[in-house]
Amino acid sequence: MNLERSEPSLEQEVEVLAQPRRRMFTAEYKVGILRELEKATERGAVGALLRREGLFRSQVARWKTAQERGELSGLQGKKRGRPKRERDAREGRIRELERENRRLSRKLERAEALIELQKKVSELLGTELPESDERTERR
Repeated sequence: MNLERSEPSLEQEVEVLAQPRRRMFTAEYKVGILRELEKATERGAVGALLRREGLFRSQVARWKTAQERGELSGLQGKKRGRPKRERDAREGRIRELERENRRLSRKLERAEALIELQKKVSELLGTELPESDERTERR
């Protein structure tokens, strides 16, 4: 029993390709393909054209309906992702002021807590605090 094979290995080399990218077609290309399809009158010419270009009938059908409706956006490649939103110049200022407002509110809360602590400590020690500006603030 011979374990070594004298025949060449049947394993084929596998080529690993980079990640495929979505094909984008320009409006001119789409219109050109639609014109070629209109001219294709021989038997099998449409299939040959689609195979040559690597297209599907469904793609071409969508292009054709978009062309019939006159939708130019249907003939142009769509950008992927979220649409960009124009920012109002005031939005940045509003965000900045809100952030400053939150910061100052936290600072005020700490100051009030400190004042309350000082009052409690003075009560415990039996010392009187000097008069505050609260009376002037209330007027």
